[in-house]
Amino acid sequence: MPDLIHHTLVVICTFFVFLGVVPVLAGLYQYLLLPFSAFATHLEDTKDYLPRVSILIPAWNEDAVIGTTIDRLIRLDYPPESLRVYVIDDASSDSTPEIVIEKSKEYPGQVYHIRRVSGGEGKAHTLNYGLDVLWKSSWSEAVLIMDADVLYRDDALRKMARHLSDPTVGAVTAYIKEGSRSPNYVQRYVTFEYITATGAARRAQNVLGFLICLSGGAQLHTRANLQEIGGKIFSDTLAEDTFTTFLSQLAGRRVLFEPNAIVMAEEPDSLLGLWKQRLRWSRGNVQISGVFAKLWLNRDEHQGLGSFSMFLMWFSIFLMPVFQITASAGLIALYFLNEPWSWAAFEGLWIIAGVVYLVVTMCSFVVDKESADKCYMEGILFPGLVSLGVISYSLWPPLVEVPANYLGVELSGLPQTIFTLFLYSWLSLSMLVSFMAIKFEQSRYFSWLGPVFLHIGGYGAFLCAVTFGAYVKEAQGAEMKWDKTVKTGKVN
Repeated sequence: MPDLIHHTLVVICTFFVFLGVVPVLAGLYQYLLLPFSAFATHLEDTKDYLPRVSILIPAWNEDAVIGTTIDRLIRLDYPPESLRVYVIDDASSDSTPEIVIEKSKEYPGQVYHIRRVSGGEGKAHTLNYGLDVLWKSSWSEAVLIMDADVLYRDDALRKMARHLSDPTVGAVTAYIKEGSRSPNYVQRYVTFEYITATGAARRAQNVLGFLICLSGGAQLHTRANLQEIGGKIFSDTLAEDTFTTFLSQLAGRRVLFEPNAIVMAEEPDSLLGLWKQRLRWSRGNVQISGVFAKLWLNRDEHQGLGSFSMFLMWFSIFLMPVFQITASAGLIALYFLNEPWSWAAFEGLWIIAGVVYLVVTMCSFVVDKESADKCYMEGILFPGLVSLGVISYSLWPPLVEVPANYLGVELSGLPQTIFTLFLYSWLSLSMLVSFMAIKFEQSRYFSWLGPVFLHIGGYGAFLCAVTFGAYVKEAQGAEMKWDKTVKTGKVN
């Protein structure tokens, strides 16, 4: 092979390898911004402000949770004369209507039951049905959109509402945390994910002057903001909350994250339930990436959303499976092009990943110690057992070589080649291993292997597999079906 072609291929493959570092560095970038979030609270521009708030709760077969949710909302530290709860019953077939009607009698003038006779079209359509009712009156000064299962801490709404005293702010979201009384291993992984993806990432976005997504279960809008973007929730996507977030900011209003407004939610307790929920979210993000194509790296459209920081944060998640696969392919190709250089690239990739993993895990206790105390083991296992081994091997190869020699396993020749190619492929293989955890979870006799495979492959790899699944579903033109997450009222 001519030297020029050989060197060109080495450069291209090295570039592919270090694309795998992009999501890791994007995560580190957000954590480096955390100290500055203390100066980006927006509190200096707020005052005690208690607008008349209409709470919209889309509900389909929510009899296990809706009564408790209504009771908690009525008991919020908020003037009762300025609070109304509208449950938009999406043609429920369980006892949801009866429960809400009883609550409307218990809390007259504060709780309202609005029934959709023909439902099943999804959350956005249900919300729009409720908004049509609200706009017939001038009573609502703000609208809180939430889910039927989330429970607000007593001061959460007051802390969110104070930001609306600034007329430049259009919407505020809260810090949603997994709140099951006895969370299983899946819910504890979600707890750790929310510390990093919500507690930390959205603080960083406050610093940068934009917000990627208002949490679907806790978004407080001014009346003017919702009406400015059309008075409806966009329904042609599976990520209506992100779409609303983008439109609000493109309309010229600020959107903020209030980390001290705490909301507890029950997240899926099975990998299949989590897969369905996250697949819906990921497909929505795929859709939004195309709809807002002209926004990326275009600060003329919006200073924050069009910034390089936004581009980095969005696409480091959206393209993570691609980066994982290209990194593996690049390492394997480098092995045959320049074996010493392939090992140097491999070590560099995993050492960077290891350092960032350590920073993120340690910082999680600073961001949210209450949650971190409940899921510290899942935080440690987040990358997966094999990835932890790969990081350790990258830092100190004798960690594997010495035991291998002691056991009489000679890592040379064909065994060394197979072992090295396995290590180089692991970024891609981990997604497959984590995905297999779902299959085992549903098995009659081998369900116990579900958590084993997730721990081996890693929760992070599981999320990458979800995103890859979203690519496939969108490419197939799959129906935009709203797979409801089953709630059982386990929130404490």
